[in-house]
Amino acid sequence: MPVPNWVARANRVGFNRLARHFAPWLPGFGLIVHRGRRSGRTYRTPVMLFRSADGYVVALLYGPNTDYVRNVVAAGGAEVRTRGRRVLVGSPRIYHDGSRRSVGPIVGQALRAINVADFLGLETLRRV
Repeated sequence: MPVPNWVARANRVGFNRLARHFAPWLPGFGLIVHRGRRSGRTYRTPVMLFRSADGYVVALLYGPNTDYVRNVVAAGGAEVRTRGRRVLVGSPRIYHDGSRRSVGPIVGQALRAINVADFLGLETLRRV
């Protein structure tokens, strides 16, 4: 896992609660709205989010085994909120990209520095 577990826990309790308010509006960020696999509860997770040819790419800062990634994959999709828009996405696909081309050179270098090379591809289904 690229980022230590304690950082992930601290973010979930602190930073993520704050980031939920600005992530849907900032370039390079977004909010994934998804349902818990077991609880059915709705969650809102701030993520690093980038446009792709057919949808969006999420940089998996904490690796592919986080709860939100497993929830999105199990459900077959989610809702993405970015730049003030709401978009339904599907066909989730986890992939490894050592070149980090899908996020551009500047972000790619930053992700390389923290050893992040796993991504979640999401296909746009429709705007809400």
